[in-house]
Amino acid sequence: MKTYPSLLSLAAAVLVLEPTCSAFVPSPVSFRSAAPAANGTSLGVSQFQDLFKDLFNADGKSAASAEYDQPIADCLAILNAAAETKAEEPEEVVTALEDLEKLMRKKAKAEPDAAAAVLAGLNGSWRLVFTTGTKETQDKIKKTVNYFPVKAVQRFDTSTEPYGIENGIYVGDFALVRFTGPFVFNVANRKLEFDFTRIEVLGLGIDIKSGDAAKIGASTGLGSENNVKNAEKGKLPFFNWISADETIATARGGGGGLALWKRIDEE
Repeated sequence: MKTYPSLLSLAAAVLVLEPTCSAFVPSPVSFRSAAPAANGTSLGVSQFQDLFKDLFNADGKSAASAEYDQPIADCLAILNAAAETKAEEPEEVVTALEDLEKLMRKKAKAEPDAAAAVLAGLNGSWRLVFTTGTKETQDKIKKTVNYFPVKAVQRFDTSTEPYGIENGIYVGDFALVRFTGPFVFNVANRKLEFDFTRIEVLGLGIDIKSGDAAKIGASTGLGSENNVKNAEKGKLPFFNWISADETIATARGGGGGLALWKRIDEE
């Protein structure tokens, strides 16, 4: 590959201008003048195509992306069905979440803008549909939580500075308890760290100190004991977000549990 610098530059230009290489093919003369082969002979069009056919598919996508794009779509199909009907087998949902986590890690590594797309997709309101629960919860009940039985809603707002997060438990449209505060998002690893600074109980709100929400969450079973330990060390609770699009979002919490949310209309 290092023996064809001008050819690589030309190929890059072709891919930028036209996704399908076959739709834009300069004349054989231009290839011969621009890309002498290592042995001094000219490269023809067919040789050029052979050189790159294993690197790019017909849509101009890299071979690496082809390895994870379809499996990601398959996982998302299962998770969308679970979010919509709650009828998918829990074991299949957990497997889809675990597989999607691995695949999205690969995609984020190969595509620098993938993590930014997750943040953009995260904006809005989400109802928790499915969770394996924190590791502590799993150990206590000796099984995963699966489909979440009550209405728990999280909201993310990236239009403010700092970004805002809200987490609440509802009966209908009425919030029994609701936490609000700021969050930051690390695009490099899709890690969202948050700090609740206000709590509302039955509509009555008070400001709280950093770390208090972690203690309240752990005592009520809504949060992880790990968040309390992190707060004592000056660390914020967090989610490692896997994906977020127009219909569903997925993440692994700081306590180790996996979760699936369904996008809901803004109130």
